[in-house]
Amino acid sequence: MDATARHMSDLGRRVEARRARLGLSREEVAARAGSTPGYIDLLERQLPSPGIEFLIRLANALETTVQDLTGYTADFGPGRGQAAYHARMDAIDEEECWALLADHGVGRVAVTGSDGPEIYPVNYQVMGRELLFMTAQDTPLARAAAAGAVIAFEEDRADEAFSQGWSVLVVGPARNVSDPAAAQALREAAYSTPWAGEGRDTVVVLAPRRVTGRRIQAPGAPGTSPAPEL
Repeated sequence: MDATARHMSDLGRRVEARRARLGLSREEVAARAGSTPGYIDLLERQLPSPGIEFLIRLANALETTVQDLTGYTADFGPGRGQAAYHARMDAIDEEECWALLADHGVGRVAVTGSDGPEIYPVNYQVMGRELLFMTAQDTPLARAAAAGAVIAFEEDRADEAFSQGWSVLVVGPARNVSDPAAAQALREAAYSTPWAGEGRDTVVVLAPRRVTGRRIQAPGAPGTSPAPEL
């Protein structure tokens, strides 16, 4: 086959490079992804448009993520954290804060432990105007909830390439859902099990007293107004 016809897409190049890095044959990748060696060969050499379900299986087969496989993260900025020119910070009203939280599922929770503040990544779900977490019985989050302590939860998104992003902060008392029927109903309503794995059946609910948000915008960046003329 003419070498110029190879790698008609970045996806094909990344698939082949990742496969080679893992030392896998096309047959092995096909078996892992529930496909055929011929389709893997086609994917590497030409320009098919696989659906998202197959991309997820392929990413799992290659022990990577769909984002890395498709190059979604390839052009991100180096993360030096430089401020944008004429950047501005705007408050986000509570309604939009809830909309942002409902559109995502991973953030950080802060509790006060025996050695002071402790922060942990968690996946969560919005239930009405409360946040639902599932954790293990002996975690700092579960202990804080058992005591009815006030905790903080933060979710954010940052675009380092354009030095802009947003952050939402939720503060309020946490509680364990001790009623077995109520806890089971919440578990069944949750669309995701805990990322950290099994054995996390304690249901914790955060009832906010305060929901605030901030957005940093860089004029001229995608989704914003043009930069001011000088």
